[in-house]
Amino acid sequence: MNPAARRVQRVYLTLMLGNTLAASFIWGINTLFLLDAGLSNFEAFAANAFFTAGMVIFEIPTGVVADTVGRKASYLLGTITLSVTTGLYWMLWLWHAPFVWWAIVSVLLGLGFTFFSGAVDAWLVDALAFAKYSGSLEAVFGRGLVVTGISMFVGSVLGGIIAQATNLGVPFLLRAGILVVMLVFAAVAMKDLGFTPDHSMGPVAATRNVLKQSIDHGLRKRSVRWMILSAPFASGVGIYAFYALQPYLLELYGDKTAYSIAGLAAAILSLAQVAGGVLASRIRLLFAKRTTTVIGASLTSILVLVALGLTSLFWLAVALLVIWGFVFAVAGPVRQAYLNDMIPSKQRATVLSFDSLFGSLGGVFIQPALGRAADLWGYGTSLVIGGVVELIGIPFLFASRRQNDPADTRKVQTDPADSQPSPRT
Repeated sequence: MNPAARRVQRVYLTLMLGNTLAASFIWGINTLFLLDAGLSNFEAFAANAFFTAGMVIFEIPTGVVADTVGRKASYLLGTITLSVTTGLYWMLWLWHAPFVWWAIVSVLLGLGFTFFSGAVDAWLVDALAFAKYSGSLEAVFGRGLVVTGISMFVGSVLGGIIAQATNLGVPFLLRAGILVVMLVFAAVAMKDLGFTPDHSMGPVAATRNVLKQSIDHGLRKRSVRWMILSAPFASGVGIYAFYALQPYLLELYGDKTAYSIAGLAAAILSLAQVAGGVLASRIRLLFAKRTTTVIGASLTSILVLVALGLTSLFWLAVALLVIWGFVFAVAGPVRQAYLNDMIPSKQRATVLSFDSLFGSLGGVFIQPALGRAADLWGYGTSLVIGGVVELIGIPFLFASRRQNDPADTRKVQTDPADSQPSPRT
C-alpha cells in the first residue's frame, strides 16, 4: 500500500472508529431503553422496523446526494441528522412518549443512516483506485471490521456500565456528542478523490436516473441481483437477533436489570468481529469463490441462531454468540468486495445503497414479526424462527454463484467499468 492509499485508509478507519463508537454506546442497551420507556416487545421492534422503513423510503433520494453532490456531503448530512435525532430519542424516553412519536423519530433516524449507506464504501473504493491501490479489498474492509470491532467493544462496555451507574438515557447523549466530533473531522479530512459529482440533472431527474441505474447495474445483472435479493433475510434476521439478544441474555443470566451484562453481549460480538475482520481475507483465500465463503458463513449463522434459541444455559449462549459474531464478520468483507467488484465506479454508491435498501426492507417486516413471536412464545423461540427465515435467502446466494461472474474469483481490486458484464435477462 503506497502512502496515498495509506492516507485514504487512515481516514476511512477513523470514520469507522468514530461512527461505531458513537453507535455502540447504545447497542448494548437499545432494546432495554425502549422497554424502559414503556414499550412492549412488539412496539420496541416495531420502532426498529420504522427505523428500517425510513432507510427503505430514503435510500434512493439520499443516493442522489452521494452520486450528484458528493460522498463527503452525504456523510456530513448523515452525521448532522443522526446527532439531532439521537437527541430526540433521548427526549422521548424522558417523556415516556406514546408509540406514534417513536415511530416518527425512528423514521428520521433511518434517514440519517441512508446518507451513510453506500456513500462511505463508495468513497473508499474510488479513493483507493485514485491512489493506485491494487491490493485486496477484503484486506481493507477487514481492517475496517477490526477497528469497528474494537470501537464496538469499548463503546458497548462503557455504554452498559454508564447506563447502570447513571441511567439508560446518558449513553444516547454521549452518542450525539461523538457524532458532532465526527462531523468536524469529516469536514476537514474527507475529499472526494477519484469521483466527480454529476450536476447535469435536477433532483427529480437525478432520482429517476438513480433508480434506473440501480435496476440496470443491480437487478438486471444476475450475479448482483441474486446477492441483493438475499439481503432482506440475512439483514432482517441479523438486526432482530442483535437487539433481541440483549434482553434474552439477561433472562438467561437471571437479572433483568444487569445492564452491564447487556453491554458485555455487544462487547463479545465486537471481539468476534475483530477476529473475523483479521481473518476474513485469509479465510477467503481458502476457497476458489467468494460466494463459497458467504454461503458457508450464512449456513453456520443459521445453525448457531437455532442453537441459541434452544439453549437455557447463559455461558453456552455466550459461546454461541461468539461463533455467530465471528461468521457474520467473516462474511461481511467478502460480500462487500464481491459486490464492489461487480459495480462500475459511477454507479457504486447508487447500487450499494440499493443493496442496503433491500436489507432494510427485510427489517421492516421481519423485526416486528419476530418481536411479536417473542411476546407470544419467548425470545428463544423467536431466534429459532429467525434461523428458519434466514434459510430462505440461501438459494439466492447459490443463484449468484451459478453466474460465474469474474468478481467471484478475483483476489485484487479492479474497476468493473470495462469488464465483460454477466448475462442479463
